[in-house]
Amino acid sequence: MEFRYGGAVQSITPDPGLDMAALGGRLRAERRQRGLTLQQLAAASGVSRSMLSEVERGSRVPTVLVLDRIATGLGTSIARLLRAELPARRVVLRHDEQDVARDPSGWERRVLSPVLPGVEFEFMRTTIGAGVDAGVFLPHRPGSREYLAVEAGVLRLSLDDEQVELRQGDSIFYLGDCHHGFANPGTEACVYYLAMDLPDAHDGHSG
Repeated sequence: MEFRYGGAVQSITPDPGLDMAALGGRLRAERRQRGLTLQQLAAASGVSRSMLSEVERGSRVPTVLVLDRIATGLGTSIARLLRAELPARRVVLRHDEQDVARDPSGWERRVLSPVLPGVEFEFMRTTIGAGVDAGVFLPHRPGSREYLAVEAGVLRLSLDDEQVELRQGDSIFYLGDCHHGFANPGTEACVYYLAMDLPDAHDGHSG
C-alpha cells in the first residue's frame, strides 16, 4: 500500500520519508478522545491490540482495509486518520494535495474531501483494476449513509449477502451499517465515486 502526501507518493513501509508517527499520533488522539482503550478498539474494529499498538507507535504499516477497519471502529473515516482538521469556511484541495491510499492488489482510494471539525463525511474516488477484489469493509454505525456512482467499468457491490452489479452511469444509495464489498469483475479498470456520511457519535446512535 502507498499513501500520497502533498503530491509525493511514498511506499507504506517503515520508511523515514513517510510520517507514520503523525498517523499513529492521530490514531491515538482519536481513540483517547472517544475514551477507548486499545482492547476496546480491538474489539470494535476486529484489529488485534498488538497491531493497533504498533500502528500508534508508528512501527507497523496497516493495509488500506485494516486502516478502514480501525477508522470504522472509531466511528470515523480514513481521511481523519490521514490528515489534520482544516477549520476553514472554504477549502480547495488541488489534485496533487489530495491523500491517496493504494493497495498492491490493484486498487486505490483518493480522498477528495477535507477533514472538518465536527463533520464525519468522506468523498472519495476509487479505481479498481480489472479482475481485482478490494475486499469487504465493516459496517458503519446505524444511521450511516453511502452514495455511489460508477464513472467507468463494472463494479460488483456486495451488501451483506446481496450482490448488485453496477455499470458506467449507474448509481446507488445504501445504508452503511452493513458489510460492504467492492470488486471489479470486468476486463478494464472500474472507477467510482463514493460519498460516506456518518452520524455524530453523540447523536444517540451507537457504533
